[in-house]
Amino acid sequence: MDVDIQWSAEKNAELKQRHGFGFERVLVALVDGALLDERKHPNEERYGHQRQLVVAIDGYAWIVPFVRHDEGVFFKTLFPSRKATREYLGG
Repeated sequence: MDVDIQWSAEKNAELKQRHGFGFERVLVALVDGALLDERKHPNEERYGHQRQLVVAIDGYAWIVPFVRHDEGVFFKTLFPSRKATREYLGG
């Protein structure tokens, strides 16, 4: 993903507290080639403006919803997904 990537520092701190890592770990995974998919948000009615990255981090699939804007993309949040792990990693 060769674009300017932004996020909320407050949200990133919250994610670090909750998951032990934040958006920086997603960037490392992307650089390491761990992008599994880029897809539409499954709830298009409510989140039609968002897309999702599916990223492998430590053997598990993580979903990273984001929005595109003129300067690049803005990461909204991240969360682990059992369903995506089964679908993309067979686990």
